[in-house]
Amino acid sequence: MNSQTAVETDEERTRAGVISAVLAYLLWGILPVYFKLVNEIPAFEVLVHRIVWAVPFGLAIILVRKQLSEVKRAFKDRRTFGFLSLAAVLIAANWWVYVVAVQREQIFQASLGYYINPLLYVLVGVTFFGERLRRFQITAVVLAAIGVAVLTFSGGQFPAIALALALLFTVYGVIRKQIIVGGMPGLFIETLVLFPPAIMYLMWLTRAGQSSFTPADPGLLGILILAGPVTVLPLLFFALAARRLRLSTIGFLQFMAPTLQFLIGIYYGEELTTPHLICFCLIWIAVSLFIFDAWRLRREREALSVAT
Repeated sequence: MNSQTAVETDEERTRAGVISAVLAYLLWGILPVYFKLVNEIPAFEVLVHRIVWAVPFGLAIILVRKQLSEVKRAFKDRRTFGFLSLAAVLIAANWWVYVVAVQREQIFQASLGYYINPLLYVLVGVTFFGERLRRFQITAVVLAAIGVAVLTFSGGQFPAIALALALLFTVYGVIRKQIIVGGMPGLFIETLVLFPPAIMYLMWLTRAGQSSFTPADPGLLGILILAGPVTVLPLLFFALAARRLRLSTIGFLQFMAPTLQFLIGIYYGEELTTPHLICFCLIWIAVSLFIFDAWRLRREREALSVAT
């Protein structure tokens, strides 16, 4: 009876983890729709609102989850706070590039960037951490590189936005791996680091009469405040999923977000050229190999665990 209850508990944890992961990647996937709503507002001002409104919303979640002590510990640790300050600059740059991509009708490139990101993690692991590439990983990286080259040389368009998003988020991820701090406390500190210059910029815009945040347009005002939960909620769901699921499962589900972004790009009528199609087909094959390799490795480890 006890073993049956334990199995049911594991199943419940897995189910809750999958639901949380799907919600996280769904929200990240439909993010271009939100930025289309604020398409007329300068990208940097949108970024600033995202930072400002993420702070009070993030604080509310930190208090509800009773993680304030973890935030205080991170503030007191110079090394942790230093890494988080650097991470804050990188994630802010990533957010700004993403908003620019949507406003310039380059959602395909944004999608491509997040397809490339996991493959870039593999390269970083090999280059800086002495990890060895497995056969399927090598093939996946080569195919991704060919896809980017096709888009660059045949499409006449260097995928600067895609590469910038992938590089910024990869370096951000590497830095976050150097410290032990939870997803929500880490994001809260990062936005808190960025908050003073962000609020000062908003005050300057208001005094100059250039701010989009005015009582004259309550609808737009509400949309801009929504930038807080839009920023924080996906990470909250991801943090919940990460505690309940295997990394291989999360790795599989993470490709939901760029796939949704790709479909949204089609919905908004972005031009899907032949080089785009070739590039994405190669990337999708690379991603499939990446997922298959992770699944195969997990099965081998499970078999070895049972044998011993």
